[in-house]
Amino acid sequence: MSKHPFELFGKYLFSDAVMKERLPHPIYLRFKTSLKHETQLDQKTAEAIAHAMKTWAIDLGATHYSHWFQPMTGATAEKHDAFLEPGEDGLPLARFSGKSLIKGETDGSSFPNGGLRATFEARGYTYWDISSPAFIRDNVLCIPTVFVSYNGDTLDKKAPLLKSMDVLSKQATRVLHLLNDKDVKRVTPSLGLEQEYFLVDEAHFKARLDLLLTGRTLIGQFPPKGQDSEDHYFGSIPSRIKSFMEEVNLECWKLGIYSRVEHNEVAFNQFEIVPVFAATHIAVDQNQLMMDILKKTAKKHGLACLLHEKPFAGINGSGKHNNWSLMTDTGVNLYDPGDTPEENLRFLMFVVSLVKAVDQYPELLRMAASGPGNDHRLGANEAPPAIISVYLGSMLENLLNEIEAGLGLTANDNNTHSPLSTLKALPKELSDRNRTSPFAFTGTKFEFRMVGSSRSAASANIVLNTILADSLLEMGDHLEKHLETMDEKTAVYAVCTKIMQEHRRVLFSGDGYAEAWVHEAKKRGLPNITSFTESIDSLIEPKAVTLFEKHGVYHEHELVARAEILHEQFIRAIKFEAKTLIDMIRKQILPAAVLDLLPYQQATASAYAKKMVSQLSDGIDCLDEAVTVLEGLIEEGYLIANHREKGMYLHQIVRPQLNAIRKCADALEAIMNKLTYPIPTYSDILFNFD
Repeated sequence: MSKHPFELFGKYLFSDAVMKERLPHPIYLRFKTSLKHETQLDQKTAEAIAHAMKTWAIDLGATHYSHWFQPMTGATAEKHDAFLEPGEDGLPLARFSGKSLIKGETDGSSFPNGGLRATFEARGYTYWDISSPAFIRDNVLCIPTVFVSYNGDTLDKKAPLLKSMDVLSKQATRVLHLLNDKDVKRVTPSLGLEQEYFLVDEAHFKARLDLLLTGRTLIGQFPPKGQDSEDHYFGSIPSRIKSFMEEVNLECWKLGIYSRVEHNEVAFNQFEIVPVFAATHIAVDQNQLMMDILKKTAKKHGLACLLHEKPFAGINGSGKHNNWSLMTDTGVNLYDPGDTPEENLRFLMFVVSLVKAVDQYPELLRMAASGPGNDHRLGANEAPPAIISVYLGSMLENLLNEIEAGLGLTANDNNTHSPLSTLKALPKELSDRNRTSPFAFTGTKFEFRMVGSSRSAASANIVLNTILADSLLEMGDHLEKHLETMDEKTAVYAVCTKIMQEHRRVLFSGDGYAEAWVHEAKKRGLPNITSFTESIDSLIEPKAVTLFEKHGVYHEHELVARAEILHEQFIRAIKFEAKTLIDMIRKQILPAAVLDLLPYQQATASAYAKKMVSQLSDGIDCLDEAVTVLEGLIEEGYLIANHREKGMYLHQIVRPQLNAIRKCADALEAIMNKLTYPIPTYSDILFNFD
């Protein structure tokens, strides 16, 4: 009898339970002590863990091991080494040492490094991250690692994330100790990442060069029926997609990922998968795995998974909603207001500190959550606008107003309501939801909705952790001083009042899509960075350099390198789109349109034929001229050496021309014969699931 899927949960994860079972107890205890940052892992312990890990992996069919890391491509990387080695007697032996577990070597110059590594100085190293459990995929034991250069510079996203978590824990613990929570030894950011994605038939995917090479459609007339029909969101999941989702869930569960929620999203062919919260670095690891699982599983079902932020113009794009909170090692969620938030001093301190952090570093948050694809998504269809603001909800905002004004506090009345007479009254939530807000309090956590679906969530959380640590450092200093002359509650209220007076401008509860908000935000002095390329250099602004160096998350040269990498990635993305679009128009659309024109030219007696000859001829000329202009613009762009100038040129000059070509192409598609149109249309792609 086959096992129930739940029984396979964690089968391929070298979890704490597996370690406890397979390791000698003293070795296990030494590992746990190292995990708590109390001691460093010694060689003897590493050798014992390596042996246990090897035997466990081989028992499950693994033949190779790999240091699994997250370079600055935004994806993951791995190099496979076989366990098998020749023994002294010539017979094969399976070997895996503590040294192989702890350290690996790879080429540091072939990955994006922003000048930190040149080809003639290529050495890079991977080091085991003992806080992330190893796992098996496709018969390979994958060991999560960080990636650094020969000189010790970080070449990945994992090492800075771990550093940012440490500095946040340090500052959060200090504030809690000031508030007499002396038992807390560590605070860990907890993260739940909602992953949105599109599925299309693989045949359609391969037939469209734009989807294949850029991840999004560069042309395409909007279909007669759109998402305004409102019959896809949370609708019945098509059987073909349900079969795909079942396999995705199973693959996630085998790796110990609690994939819990699945549903149709608002746009046709769009879906969402939601795991259970985990420590931030684990959640980021799991999300990277989940994206890979989605793509590989889609192929097995004759599908293609699209993770681009805006694969189809005119309908919803995809995000990676970053649900973020703070957990103490004593089990307390610091963003849980409780029944009496006005008395929950920890909650008030940490909410206000986050308001301060977001107001001080909106440019960094905008940069870290985005990429070239997010520019097409932000500002409509349930995606937040580019202006960073914080939504707290009326109850919490009113409470902070009362504290600031020194008024008598209004206790939470725990309003209840019941939609049916057969149901017991249920407590009303403390806040509504604002889906146009980039940064919203949603009851016991903050939801950062801006993060793009294709991006690694590490960058956004590195920034979030670091800016909050910096805010807590300053607020902790104020609190410490006030506590010399005030009681605890008065001191907290005094600190919160001061901070709210300085940073109130970032609070906004209205419609983030409204034009009035753009004008209001400008009056408040809030930045409105409309493109990713404009946000990149926020990484190397003096205040950002000071921030990251003060907390030991990045050195200045590491920030400069990352800015260079992001500029290069933006430039490549737009160049790929431009060259792909030229190829499609020249080799597919224009030849097909000319063939479409010929029958009408031969039927000159018909007024309809004459009209079609005129419309098709005008459309062909419009498209040809627009592409010719783009070809010239690309040639001009090659002459620009400076990455920043080239990025702005591509954004301000080339991108509008891509849109001009799309307008001509879509108008031509509208009048062409369906039988001669050479690529799958939106109607073909978006309405073919049962």
